[in-house]
Amino acid sequence: MRPYRILTYNQISARGLHHFPSGRYVVGKALDEPDAIILRSHDLHSTVIPTSVKAIGRAGAGTNNVPVADMSSRGVPVFNAPGANANAVKELVLGALLLAARNVVPALQYVAGLDAAAQDLEARVEEGKKHFAGCELRHRMLGIVGLGAIGSLVAETAIHLGMKVIGFDPEITVDAAWRLPSSVRKANSIEEVLKHSDFITLHVPLLASTRHLIDAKRLEAIKPGAVLLNFARDAIVDDAAVVAALRAHKLKSYLCDFPSAALIAEPNVLALPHLGASTGEAEENCAVMVVEQVREFLENGTIVNAVNFPNVEMPRESPYRVAIANANVPNMLGQISAAMGHAGLNIHNMVNKSRGEMAYTIVDVDSPPSDAVIDGIARIDGVLSVRPIPTEPAS
Repeated sequence: MRPYRILTYNQISARGLHHFPSGRYVVGKALDEPDAIILRSHDLHSTVIPTSVKAIGRAGAGTNNVPVADMSSRGVPVFNAPGANANAVKELVLGALLLAARNVVPALQYVAGLDAAAQDLEARVEEGKKHFAGCELRHRMLGIVGLGAIGSLVAETAIHLGMKVIGFDPEITVDAAWRLPSSVRKANSIEEVLKHSDFITLHVPLLASTRHLIDAKRLEAIKPGAVLLNFARDAIVDDAAVVAALRAHKLKSYLCDFPSAALIAEPNVLALPHLGASTGEAEENCAVMVVEQVREFLENGTIVNAVNFPNVEMPRESPYRVAIANANVPNMLGQISAAMGHAGLNIHNMVNKSRGEMAYTIVDVDSPPSDAVIDGIARIDGVLSVRPIPTEPAS
């Protein structure tokens, strides 16, 4: 069999790409008929995705730049790397907290505007510092909206600094709940977090339900003089509403990773150029994680950390495997089993899991499935994709 072909966009960490064995994979930026795509920020919405693509790997957490719904309709899993950049984002949030608490940026701007040759330079320094007196983080309340991999790390770090922490996350997973420090106070709503927090940091994905999660109405509930931090996604916050809250002195300052025309000229906004995951370590971690996931899918049909498929894995007990993505509708397994039975294939083992409207099935059979069997399964109403997986990875 020919080697698997991996099309890359953006600059993907070489350490991650090295996890594609050179004898079994061809990796490059200009490949015809790729089996998979690995990318970071490239916008696939404006790109024609070849029909040969069986998987897409986003070396990061968000998948806004990938047409996930279209890929789902084609039976193509979209993998991401949740948690791989968590430490990098956590450290940037910590830096932002300190900058805000001690008014570091306006103080730096004040010093930069001083005349180095002035005779009264020392007096001006002493006179100026009183305008930038800040507060200590110890005993202050940090509100966290979103308690996943990043939010829980931020909570733990804040507690070590002596802060009190209140958090809200209606979608918290069991694993995330176990990671969360026991001293975190659980809020019943976002409004409760906003009402009681001196600093608020957001760590939720951008979904239809979280777009403009922080809007004018919610900012009415915020504690006067609070500081808002957004190092998650730009559209989670309504920029116009934040500017209005700043100008009304309802909000002290806004620190984010997403400059926009509405924010850049505002004196109480610190907007960074999307630095959240911009560390060598985070880029490597994301690339390694997503490459391993794409490899496992191509070579064994395993699904881990796909945003549009259930997690599915099954140890190989037979040299012949078939992977099938299908709509989550009744009698699908019966039709697949019948198609294999009519062809004389003995099913050795099978696993099927669903996630919303999507289902995924792995079947191990005792003899090689013919092209006719694969084509027959593909014609079943509701089957989105089907492929036989070689006994050994491509060589």
